[in-house]
Amino acid sequence: MTKRVAVVTGGSSGIGKEIAKHLKRNGMTVYALSRRVDKMNDLDDLGITTGYVDVADYDSVDQAIQNIYADAGRIDVLVNNAGFGSFGSLEEVDLKDGEYQFKVNVFGVMKMIQSVLPIMRKQGSGRIINMSSMAGKTGMPLGSWYVGSKYAIEGMSDSIRQELKEFGIDVVVIEPGAIESNWSSIAMNKLKAISSDGPYAGASRRLADFFELSYRYASKPMVIARMVDQAAFSANPKTRYTGGYGAKASLFLKRYLPDKAFDALMEQVRIMAQRMVNQEKSQRNQVDRNLETK
Repeated sequence: MTKRVAVVTGGSSGIGKEIAKHLKRNGMTVYALSRRVDKMNDLDDLGITTGYVDVADYDSVDQAIQNIYADAGRIDVLVNNAGFGSFGSLEEVDLKDGEYQFKVNVFGVMKMIQSVLPIMRKQGSGRIINMSSMAGKTGMPLGSWYVGSKYAIEGMSDSIRQELKEFGIDVVVIEPGAIESNWSSIAMNKLKAISSDGPYAGASRRLADFFELSYRYASKPMVIARMVDQAAFSANPKTRYTGGYGAKASLFLKRYLPDKAFDALMEQVRIMAQRMVNQEKSQRNQVDRNLETK
């Protein structure tokens, strides 16, 4: 029996790399794609085929899918994992940066889907797994471009799921919470570069401290990889899988609280996180001063 073939974008680190390993371990032929091919040598060692793609370069996407189809003769699963988070106040983020956020997180995803659909329709089967976020339903201050891109993934996935059903193609959304990766440090560095001074400085510090505290408890990437396994291998997959630190609790509260009540609650959580982080810093500084006086 022909092995099922999976394509994973953003395969050079974190969640994407773990997804590729899990799918391979569970019996699929896996192609991991990334701009940073040099970071995937360990995947090559496991028998995973690695290749280049820049999802913001549409010719690059077409070429990658053509190469995979020519090599494997089919594509059964597409995992759209590539993406990044750009943070900063809406007022201060340059529109070109906002456009690029959407080009990678939304248009790049849709281009990947467009490229595999003729293959999946011809097969009469396929599974498209789109990486969203708990932020794709909850929102957060100073993250409007990232949040907006994930809201778009949620809504477009719902629409695509309905239009592809007659072709035997399933569409699944994954909604991670806080996961160990370099995503948060990149996002917060961007936040500090854009909004650490000026009118949004206070909100910027609260959000940065909230992220610092939250990501101490971040889940391992394998949590998301296992959800992708369920989405990829289940005979009747759910439309959404949610997991990782904070995700289920946040989505539960968002579902049942009025919007303004949810906003107020999350602001209080950020204030509490900032107090805790500041208290820890103060204690460390006191310890350092005590050591200096000895």
